[in-house]
Amino acid sequence: MLVTWTDTSVTGDLGAAVGAVARGELIVMPTDTVYGVAANPFDPAATARLFAAKRRPQTLALPVLVADRVAAKALVADWPEAAEALVEAFWPGPLTLVLAAKKNAGLHLGGSGDTVGLRQPDHPAALALLRATGPLAVTSANRSGEPPATTAADAVRQFAGHLSVHVDAGPAPGGVPSTVVDLAGGDPAGGGLLVLREGGIGGRPLAEAVARRPGRASPARAVARTGREPQIGRPV
Repeated sequence: MLVTWTDTSVTGDLGAAVGAVARGELIVMPTDTVYGVAANPFDPAATARLFAAKRRPQTLALPVLVADRVAAKALVADWPEAAEALVEAFWPGPLTLVLAAKKNAGLHLGGSGDTVGLRQPDHPAALALLRATGPLAVTSANRSGEPPATTAADAVRQFAGHLSVHVDAGPAPGGVPSTVVDLAGGDPAGGGLLVLREGGIGGRPLAEAVARRPGRASPARAVARTGREPQIGRPV
């Protein structure tokens, strides 16, 4: 089923996407960076379908999109000061934070389960959907080795036969995946922020945002893609 979203109208039933998520099915959704494939993160059968469709190992945990920071805080064991500073500066927007996961949150994301990658997208269709469904496990809408989909049509082409609903909001406005920052160990000390992937936001603006917090003036440290990689499936 197709749901078309524009700045002025919605053609089709967004509730169809909400219902598909509740039934454990997969949907395609727009974000401010690239298109994503989404599933209910609290349903192990749904996230298993997402891993299978993506053709990615379950050792790479799925990232999660949220409607706001309240929803994000409900999923984590700790919310460092640096997380608050970065969220204040860059959410909604192209920033994924890797944080220590709350053990009883009920997430089924693959990986070790110790951490969760969280982001609030800056896209009206995505936010409307997230407010209706709650958090969603979302990974970029591309098969392994393919570039991320920047249109709904490209996402549907790559995941034909796996989808119940796709929400088409036109070309993704960003086209570049999010920046990923690791705060799973709490507030950075000495060495600065650990940037696992530089995407829509560079290291300097991140460091400046954290430095505005009292006593937290540390430079960001970017990690080369040949070094440590995020142990999560490609975040949107």
